[in-house]
Amino acid sequence: MKPIVLSHYQAHEVLAAKRNGMGSMEVSLDLGLSTITLSLSSGELQLLDDEILTWETIEDIDKSTSSCYVIENGTVRPIQFYSELTQRVYSLYPTRSAPTMLISGIPMHRIKDTDPHEDTLEKVRAVKPLVGQVLDTATGLGYTAIEAARTAEHVTTIELDPAALNVCRLNPWSRDLFENPKITQVVGDSFEVVASMEAGRFTRVIHDPPAFSLAGDLYSGEFYRELYRVMRNRSQVFHYIGDPESKSGRSITAGVIRRLEEAGFRQVRRVPRAFGVVAMK
Repeated sequence: MKPIVLSHYQAHEVLAAKRNGMGSMEVSLDLGLSTITLSLSSGELQLLDDEILTWETIEDIDKSTSSCYVIENGTVRPIQFYSELTQRVYSLYPTRSAPTMLISGIPMHRIKDTDPHEDTLEKVRAVKPLVGQVLDTATGLGYTAIEAARTAEHVTTIELDPAALNVCRLNPWSRDLFENPKITQVVGDSFEVVASMEAGRFTRVIHDPPAFSLAGDLYSGEFYRELYRVMRNRSQVFHYIGDPESKSGRSITAGVIRRLEEAGFRQVRRVPRAFGVVAMK
């Protein structure tokens, strides 16, 4: 059974409807993907599968603007995991659209003047059409792999930390990561996994690594040479970097372009709307 997941956005709507004297309302129990009609007339909120929330609990969720909550077997808990592997905390952060993941408080998608879903679409558009074999070097919440699988023959996605996949399993927007047969998950360090792959395999690569400060080796010339090796001729890679207008973004972008060209890539160009660069083999 799929878990119920709520954030302050849904809790706030329910509380507002109750204050306005509404007897029922359409509520999403999966962070906006779908809605059902719930009665608001009792002293508690009756959810699916006999799950019940007190109004006090709903008020607590409403006050918590940086967490998503899973309701299972009568318990309510934030979607958050600590990783012994990386000593980082992974959590699900709500937006009005798809949630993002925080790694030690750093969001893994752009959320200023956009949302994680649109952020993903911009990355995918940068190397469209996504056809053939696609490599996604950093699974995160799986949004890139899910979107790529709509048109690609197959998608291979790599995730370093199992704790991130624990967040994915509870995120309604990540379900296709586990249910789509066109997606293969690999758990491991992309730096090592890509080096073990056969040459000339991929027609598209989406390289969306964590921040440079968290994964500097995934911005290295050595890693770019391995990406070049596993790509087919005339294939393309999109490399997410970050805000190109920031001081650090300008510096990192210049270094990335230089190292990609040194690795053999050509037609390296900036894609400002997607906060990254595209290169061709």
